[in-house]
Amino acid sequence: MARSVLITDIAHFVGAPAARRLIADGCAVYGTDLSFGDAAARTAFEEKAPGVKTLSETDPEKAVAEVIAAEGKLDVLVNNDSFPAIRATIDTFADDDLEAGFEALVFKCFRATRAAAKHMKARKEGRIVIMSSAAPMNGLANYSMYCAARGAANALAVALSKELAPFNVSVNAVAANFVSNPDYFPPELMADETKAAKILKNVPLGRLGAPEEAAALVSYLAGEESGFVTGQVIGFSGGWANAR
Repeated sequence: MARSVLITDIAHFVGAPAARRLIADGCAVYGTDLSFGDAAARTAFEEKAPGVKTLSETDPEKAVAEVIAAEGKLDVLVNNDSFPAIRATIDTFADDDLEAGFEALVFKCFRATRAAAKHMKARKEGRIVIMSSAAPMNGLANYSMYCAARGAANALAVALSKELAPFNVSVNAVAANFVSNPDYFPPELMADETKAAKILKNVPLGRLGAPEEAAALVSYLAGEESGFVTGQVIGFSGGWANAR
C-alpha cells in the first residue's frame, strides 16, 4: 500500500519539488496551503505538481484528520512551513509580525505534529520532517524573529525525536539556507549580478542549492531506509552552517 504523505504550505518553499519526488517514490501525497481556499489555486497547483491531492482545509489538525480519513493512515508529515524573513532591529520589530512569524513557523508546526504524532504513536510507525532553517545555527543580525522561530522548530524536532522514538516514529529537521526558491530568492533578485554575488559570497559552495536537492533529502528522511535516523537538525546550506 502506498505511503501517505501530508505536506503543509505545499505551494511554498520546497513543497512542489518534494511532492513531485515523493510521488515518483510511489507515495500518495496530499497538500495544504493558505491559498487553497480558492479552487482555482488548487487546480493551478495540481497542474504544477500532477498527482498531488490538494486540500482546502487550512487547519493543520483537520488536514491531518482528512488524510487519515482518505487513506486510512498517515505515514509521513512534512512541515514545510513558510514565512518571510523580516529584516528589522529588535527594538523596531512589530508585535504583530512577531506573533505572525511564530504562528506560521512554530505554532502551526506544533499543532500539525501533535495531530500526526497521536496517530503515528498508535500505529507505532511514522516519519515527521520539519523543513526549517540553518539561520539559528549561525545567527543573522537583524533577523532575530526569524532565527528565534526557526530555532524553536529545530528544538522541537530534537525533543520530539526522543519522545517518539519508543513508538518507532522518527523526527528530523532540514535546516535549509540558500536554496533557490521564489519565496526567499526571487528571480529578479538573483538576476542582479551585484546582489547575487553579495549573497553567494556567503556560501562556501558558491551557488544556491537546487530545490530538487532538498527534495531528495526529504525523500530519504520520509522513506523506509532512514529508520535509524532521528533527532537530527541537518544543515543544508552549501557549507554556510555546520550540521548539529
